[in-house]
Amino acid sequence: MLYTRLKKNNDFKKLFTRGKKLFSPALIILYMPAKELTLGLCVSKKHGKSVQRNRIKRLLREAFRRTAPDCTRPLAFVLIPRQAEEYSLAAFEKSLRCALRREGLLA
Repeated sequence: MLYTRLKKNNDFKKLFTRGKKLFSPALIILYMPAKELTLGLCVSKKHGKSVQRNRIKRLLREAFRRTAPDCTRPLAFVLIPRQAEEYSLAAFEKSLRCALRREGLLA
């Protein structure tokens, strides 16, 4: 695994208060410098029942896994999906890459 998971409530709070925000059509991305590459996911109940939320989380993890090797430095990320009719891996990956490239965080 290229990254570790963000699990502690304290870490999430830190990112929500001090982290920088990026906006893209499918995602809101919060990030800040960290010791190692970490990922946290925030999928609320407005995205549907647990089955849909878990599917969204799997798609987000896979999109991040494909994008992570190109990151220029270790950062902590929280990915928040925007509400949509359909969620796809391609849309998440494209949004993530575009936003990170625009901010200069991808090689």
